[in-house]
Amino acid sequence: MNKKNIFPLILLLLLMLGVFGLFNKRVDLTQEKRYTLSPSTIKILKSVGKPLSVDVYLEGDFPASFRQLQNETKFILEEFRQINPKIDYKFIDPIKGKMSKDTLAAMGMQPSILPEMKDGKISEIVMFPYAALKYDNYGTSIPLIINQSGIEASEQLSKSIENLEYNFASNIKAITEEHKKNVGVLINQDELSPDQFQGFMQMTLENYNAGPVIPANGKDLTLADVPQLKKMDALVIAKPRKPFTDNEKVILDQYIMNGGKTLWMIDAVNAEMDTLFQSKKIMAYPTDTNLGDFFFNYGLRINSGLVKDMKKSALIRIVSGEIAGNPQYSSFLWPYFPLGIAENKNPITKNINPVKFEFPTSIDTLGRKGIKTNVLFQSSERTNIKQVPNYVALAEIVRADSLSEFDKPSAPKIFAVSLQGKFTSAYAQRSERNTYPGFKAQSPENKMIVIADGDVGRNQIYKGKALPLGEDLLTKQRYGNEQFLRNALDFLLDDANLMELRNRNIEARLLDRQRIDEEKTNWQWLNLLLPVGIAAALGGLFYWLRKRKFG
Repeated sequence: MNKKNIFPLILLLLLMLGVFGLFNKRVDLTQEKRYTLSPSTIKILKSVGKPLSVDVYLEGDFPASFRQLQNETKFILEEFRQINPKIDYKFIDPIKGKMSKDTLAAMGMQPSILPEMKDGKISEIVMFPYAALKYDNYGTSIPLIINQSGIEASEQLSKSIENLEYNFASNIKAITEEHKKNVGVLINQDELSPDQFQGFMQMTLENYNAGPVIPANGKDLTLADVPQLKKMDALVIAKPRKPFTDNEKVILDQYIMNGGKTLWMIDAVNAEMDTLFQSKKIMAYPTDTNLGDFFFNYGLRINSGLVKDMKKSALIRIVSGEIAGNPQYSSFLWPYFPLGIAENKNPITKNINPVKFEFPTSIDTLGRKGIKTNVLFQSSERTNIKQVPNYVALAEIVRADSLSEFDKPSAPKIFAVSLQGKFTSAYAQRSERNTYPGFKAQSPENKMIVIADGDVGRNQIYKGKALPLGEDLLTKQRYGNEQFLRNALDFLLDDANLMELRNRNIEARLLDRQRIDEEKTNWQWLNLLLPVGIAAALGGLFYWLRKRKFG
């Protein structure tokens, strides 16, 4: 064969191999690398040592927009299976399979009901967009649709697709880990009661071992409690109302210096809504937990003035009148319950519902060398500070149509921050260091989250039963407190760097409708004639080669 004829034949052979699928190498050409698994995910997948099954309840007759979610889910699970054949999946139609709603609810799945227009009639489509993971006698269900209010359905689906890899990878990690990390909740300083903290504990127990840390002497932390603290990967201090002693602060300081992660929910002011509803007016006064110098060392100052946000606040329902002896309720903005709405791209706060704070104060960030400080939530630019002691009255409610009265801008106030870096001990240059055996002056790389509100982790109670964290009984609102604190713990205990996946953005490259209308005809002719032209060119090439060879 003439050497000049070899190249076209090789090219033709490669085309045929591609057509018949003999090459299975996929190349991700997207700018954001949306189809490329992160090294953290790959590491987790390779660590799965036993069969892991994934049942995806995303099959059936549903809108085209959900087809994209279905296809993206299939793609990522197929990638998982390519990495580790022990991971298998299947798609299930729960409606066609006649699975009862009670069975699905017992698995933690709640239906999504979508309206559908067909033949001029509106009907409902019931879906269960969840995935169920089963591994070594353990199981968990994960929602495929993020629960974020105030956004359009298309944006919600896009964000859900963005979150797929993190959602699956983090849950696979949680269910397959042989040793779960330990989270201790300090019980000593008149913190929230067990009923008030039940929602947080239930959420924490889904992925971690969690339990109370109670001082051995029943009074305060001593050196006798250090062995128990060393077993804790993270320590939660939720709404302490009794001052910490200097000895306790040294112990907590050394817990941090030895790599322990901490989540602080601190009330700097005593103000309770239950009392306010009863008396219509209360005296708010500062509380001293004796932590001022402790946080100052890490570059933070928790102020005692109450934050009043006139723009971003939660609603409260109060009696506004009476008709025929029946009380009439109305909803009003309550400026002492500001909402934390994430406006930055932090993985802790991304794609969650607004977080409800109750009588928070503010945090000043002072900065410390070697410590990276990130603001998680802050108030709006329409914020006032009420210094305490001072009266707080229900008469301070704000009507939505009166917000224009508060147009004077102010600097936003910080509610919550994360700290990351190598911390220096608050007692490195103080005599108290001599009271702790094996004292360390500096920590390894460490993390800390500080929230200027002790009630951010408190659930409401109705008829003696704890409501889900973030659910408001009177207004029927579901705030993002649970997801925020879940992400906070994941951030503190994330040694696989999975949280960075929450910052993945998938750009929606929408088609230009006007341009489509203008160029539609040209593209139709191109699609019609191009295959014919290619076939004619190939035919002409073969005719020329044959004529040249055989004459």
